Amino acid sequence: MNLFRDLHLRLLTLLNELQQENSLPIPCDFSKVSVESPRDDTHGDISTNAAMVLSKLSSSTPKVLAENIKKKLSTLDFVTSVDIAGPGFINIRLSDDFWRSYLKKILENGSLYGTSTEGAGKTVNVEYVSVNPTGPMHAGHGRVAVVGDALATLLESVGFNVIREYYVNDAGGQLDTLARSVHIRYLEALGEKVPPIPEGLYPGDYLIPVGHALAEKYGPLYKNAPESEWLEIFRVFSVNAMMDLIRNDLSLLGIHHDVFTSENELVKDGVVERMIATLKKEHLVYTGTLEAPKGKTLEDWEPRPQLLFKSTLFGDDTDRPLQKSDGSWTYFAKDIACHYDKYSRTQGALYNVWGADHGGYVKRIKAAVEAISHGQNHLEVILCQMVNLMEDGIPLKMSKRSGTFITLQEVIEKVGKDVFRLIILMRKNDAPFDFDFSKVLEKSSENPVFYIQYAHARIQSVKRQALETFPHLDLSSEALSAASLTSLQESAEINLIKILSSWPRHVELAASSLEPHRLGFFLHNLAAHFHALWNLGKENTELRFIHPQSLQKTQDRLVLLTCVAQVLSNGLQLLGVKALDEMR
Repeated sequence: MNLFRDLHLRLLTLLNELQQENSLPIPCDFSKVSVESPRDDTHGDISTNAAMVLSKLSSSTPKVLAENIKKKLSTLDFVTSVDIAGPGFINIRLSDDFWRSYLKKILENGSLYGTSTEGAGKTVNVEYVSVNPTGPMHAGHGRVAVVGDALATLLESVGFNVIREYYVNDAGGQLDTLARSVHIRYLEALGEKVPPIPEGLYPGDYLIPVGHALAEKYGPLYKNAPESEWLEIFRVFSVNAMMDLIRNDLSLLGIHHDVFTSENELVKDGVVERMIATLKKEHLVYTGTLEAPKGKTLEDWEPRPQLLFKSTLFGDDTDRPLQKSDGSWTYFAKDIACHYDKYSRTQGALYNVWGADHGGYVKRIKAAVEAISHGQNHLEVILCQMVNLMEDGIPLKMSKRSGTFITLQEVIEKVGKDVFRLIILMRKNDAPFDFDFSKVLEKSSENPVFYIQYAHARIQSVKRQALETFPHLDLSSEALSAASLTSLQESAEINLIKILSSWPRHVELAASSLEPHRLGFFLHNLAAHFHALWNLGKENTELRFIHPQSLQKTQDRLVLLTCVAQVLSNGLQLLGVKALDEMR
């Protein structure tokens, strides 16, 4: 259920009536007619641009058409006033009875309130995290993981069939570096004295158990063996161990992927060759020579013929090489193959959630996806900025566990999954984020995580107190739906219902804009209005949630609070966070 869509349909019915009365032509394009919240809520509850956009199609001026639409809107029993503003905008106020009755719709929908079928079951693919399997995840990876996971859940909530995918970059030179690093730990496990980890290798203690596992499996077999004998074996073993480590990190955040796609397997299975063949059929690859990269001179640049993708046909700055001088595929070619594979399986929209360091790569990969899908598929890339870990304003950087950075596991151990997820989703993904441990754990209204969770816990506390006052009180949805709600008269109460009514629209807007942080903003705003109403009850006894002398007033307010708690719970669930019933 979406109030704005329902009202939009009502408006279209009235516009059809105006067509029958010859006030609007037949046919008439209503596609640009919108129903929105006014920018200034003092102007009304709902506004529409109908007169503005339709006057061009009729012989009437915007104001004359607005007057005709106003007459129609005024006949609706839940409309209390219709005002025409400026050149023809129409502002509408709805009755308090309408808003009170809306609470019962929220009760009826319960945990499904805010979901929709806008996606119509279409399959989409969300690729996120895709950390190189060379070590544990850090907080920046955690941000990408949380944003991607919340986006996937958000798209599911509006009716899409979502494939959650992790692309394993297991075919690059960094994996040889990993294998060499693990070989040192293997020698250590065999009792060998080894020098400090050389620069350029991975120094983290997380590789010690991998070395021990290899020592248990192979004994001293590769102790003195040449690198050519053990490199591939150690590489495969280490990648698997690192992926187990990464999966464990993800599980700490409550994140699980449907598909793990191996770059190495794509190459072995010939997906790159099939992708190249597809591009050749479309005449989108050729053998040519690129200009020297910026900063390179003819003295240190040797131009040579290469297999190139016509990336410039799709808006890229230059055509891109697909094959190296030794005949192996470039990273870009393998990345196109990954998207070719995803598109072949999905036949729908692709979404990548990446770290901001991939920003320069976006244009070329979007060009490639447009090419391999014949313009039928779109790829959207969501970039997440860095996370700076701090304690009381002082930056934190080093960790013995990883060797160079504080691991995600260390962060989660300190603050917990829900705090990390929610604080991440209270920020726009494209803005740098200072994650201060002391602030995210602070129990005050300045901490949005505490503020939102406290609102839900406070409501549960009120319910427990109400049961103490009225031991036979029935708090089931069926019983609450029978409440009269007539005692909800104050503007603060009605305004809170209006905020609740906009939840489904905020969910759909967050999904269409690919911005899950919008939900975090909404929940914080809802919590603020709830806490404000709580505080008003200290000054005005009529606004208190429990009235010991009036079961009806208590029931009416419990209906309102139950709906607030339901929306808070629904929203937190979309963000992968559990709503708390009490806080200690």
